[in-house]
Amino acid sequence: MLRLTPVVKNIIIINVIVFVAGMLAPRVDISACFGQINLGNQDLITAYLALFNVSTPCFKPYQLFTYMFVHGGFFHIFFNMLALAFLGPIIESFWGAKKFLMFYIITGIGAAVFNILIGYVFPGGSFGLMVGASGAVYGVLTAFGVLFPNMELRLLFPPIPVKAKNLVLVLGGIAIYSGFMGRSGDNTAHFAHLGGIVVAFILITIWRKRGDMQS
Repeated sequence: MLRLTPVVKNIIIINVIVFVAGMLAPRVDISACFGQINLGNQDLITAYLALFNVSTPCFKPYQLFTYMFVHGGFFHIFFNMLALAFLGPIIESFWGAKKFLMFYIITGIGAAVFNILIGYVFPGGSFGLMVGASGAVYGVLTAFGVLFPNMELRLLFPPIPVKAKNLVLVLGGIAIYSGFMGRSGDNTAHFAHLGGIVVAFILITIWRKRGDMQS
């Protein structure tokens, strides 16, 4: 049985509340945000909290934070929160609530900024709007791989054990490949996933150099 630590539990609760609110909220037309790109109607929660491309009139700086609490569907939120529920408590117990929360927020915001910057360097990496906790969750996964590299995790698909450090390398490789080789209609923010990994590595490296890896 999963034993959720306070910060992980509250993050999951907030995500679920926002998800349910989005299902119940009225829908609005956001096509004006994209000129010729018509994304159709979105629920009011997504329209205000999702991260819009900085080149659109709908971008607001606060969205760099709020986007990570919005999800595009049941499986999107389910797998993100499942990964957080499995790995987050171990890291929160190791670091303490304050440091874990700081790490989660920084990697989430950093993933968004990384994705935006990639869009400027490689036009194929641009996006219309972005939602989801995946960037922060990839950061948590990276922290787990660095802190407990040889601990084995049993995957759901396929159901095999994999060392944490190897899983991080594989997912990072997939994010890079998928980002540059993305197909038309692929709405996954692969570079945000990569951004979560990169920012997590940078932050952990800084903390290690300062001798500040524990709470």
